[in-house]
Amino acid sequence: MSGSVIQTLLTVEDVADLDLPPEPDIATGEAFELTIADLPEMDDLGNDEPVIGIIDSGVNDHPLLAGAIVGAIGVPERLGTADDWGHGTRVAGVSLFGDLRNQIAVGALVRAGRIASAKVVNERGQFDERRLVPSQMREALTTLNQRFGCRLFVVALGDPKRTYDGGKVGPWAATLDELARELDSVIIVSAGNRAPRSGNRLEQAVTEYPGYLLEPTNRLCEPAGAMNVLTVGALAHGEGLGPDLVEHVHIRPITRAFEPAPFTRIGPGIGGSIKPDLVDVGGTMVFDPAVGRLRLGEDLPTAGVLTLHHLFLDRLFTAGSGTSYAAPRVAHKAAQILARFPRASANLVRALLAGAARIPDEAQLRLQTLGDDAMRSICGHGAVDSGRAAYSDDHRVVLYAEDELALDHFAVYQLPIPELFQSGGRRSIRVTLAFDPPVRHTRADYAGIGMNFRLVRGCGPDLIFEHFRRRTQEEGRQPDIDNRFDCDLKPGPRERERGTLQTASVTFTRGTEAYGDNYYLIVRCDGGWAGTFETQQRFAIVVELTHQAEVQLYERLRARVRLQG
Repeated sequence: MSGSVIQTLLTVEDVADLDLPPEPDIATGEAFELTIADLPEMDDLGNDEPVIGIIDSGVNDHPLLAGAIVGAIGVPERLGTADDWGHGTRVAGVSLFGDLRNQIAVGALVRAGRIASAKVVNERGQFDERRLVPSQMREALTTLNQRFGCRLFVVALGDPKRTYDGGKVGPWAATLDELARELDSVIIVSAGNRAPRSGNRLEQAVTEYPGYLLEPTNRLCEPAGAMNVLTVGALAHGEGLGPDLVEHVHIRPITRAFEPAPFTRIGPGIGGSIKPDLVDVGGTMVFDPAVGRLRLGEDLPTAGVLTLHHLFLDRLFTAGSGTSYAAPRVAHKAAQILARFPRASANLVRALLAGAARIPDEAQLRLQTLGDDAMRSICGHGAVDSGRAAYSDDHRVVLYAEDELALDHFAVYQLPIPELFQSGGRRSIRVTLAFDPPVRHTRADYAGIGMNFRLVRGCGPDLIFEHFRRRTQEEGRQPDIDNRFDCDLKPGPRERERGTLQTASVTFTRGTEAYGDNYYLIVRCDGGWAGTFETQQRFAIVVELTHQAEVQLYERLRARVRLQG
């Protein structure tokens, strides 16, 4: 049944709800029975693949990690490096393989990089009582960066007792923000998990979904509110039922594929910024009245994400549900980008990921009654299409730039618009900006520098410079740019400018020939309290032009850029 048919049915006054027969998950059950001899061939790793730092409970040896672990440390050292809890090895498995279930199904095991491990929690998943967590984080990330060249980290840990309430972020989040800037690294953090709490009966986890996701106590937990990191929420991979359970009518799934997971925590972030930044598959849960509880992937494998077991002699694979498995899925995609662009800054990686993210249709349909603000608070910018992030194709072109700006200055980028893009169907431009300002935990204005962008058309660069430049009192007010020349990017500036990862798009259905063959992207840098010690702010900008018609947009635009160069 198509989405349009479902939407039509929901407009019928007598229809209160729609449901479809459950679809069993066969692949997970089969994977649990596999032995080493049954596995498909695995790729060889060289010395130039990205190194992903796993900040967790350690990572154990495993046949599928052969040749992938470049080093391990304990912080503090007395923790050792062995993964007695199992969480770190599971996170490492998802980081390297992404969708392991799919890789096994298609018969090829391909790893996205190598692993360096920093063990920061013990066999019970608890931090050391004699060290402050921010201190542990600084030592762990800095050591992995300096010793093994890590520029990509996964922190799939959090403090559920510290729910972000809209005020200041905690010191753990602030430390990660500082490290992201200092180390020029992509730090990926899980949004946190919370069991459904709406109502007083377990079955309301099914009947009240997805409304309970918006409860105030379901906000992000520390350190997921950090600004310069990528915070990741979870989508369900399906209903979570195996073939042995699908016929049991009393067992009820909560989700379908690519709907928000029932345990995922939500934003917004500091200052109302869009958080989580991204979402990815993290498993689901099901309601089983026979055992009187909600069952996650650790208990019911078909409800979880397939990954590596930390004791491979017992069994090769295990499963789990949580944003802890969504975060390494994003790390897997980030590693693919770094493999293609090894010199890319952390800002560029973040911008490419967000620019290639979309909220799945299934999630939009499920959340449509809650409104756009709720959808952004639950799903952020959406789920990343990794192919879209790293490649252009015939009718879609991705342009990017890495740069830096002096505080209280602006830059203007000329965006060539081929004739093919000016008419002939539905076209869109998507702009994404990422920057990493200095932060200060003690200040109400947490970020020391702000940045934003505008996209204008139909007017020349002289007018643009005169409009945006800072003027003296004697010069009077700047010349106006007519509203029709300002591309109506959505979400608007008020919503997007609160964060350090901003993305917005505009769609055209009518001809735009009257506005010419050059648009202009203005990127502005507003100096705040950091102006007393900073003079520049680095950033990355990504622009995607998409034409729904099958036109050779890439070739036309490449020819334009070549001629201008």
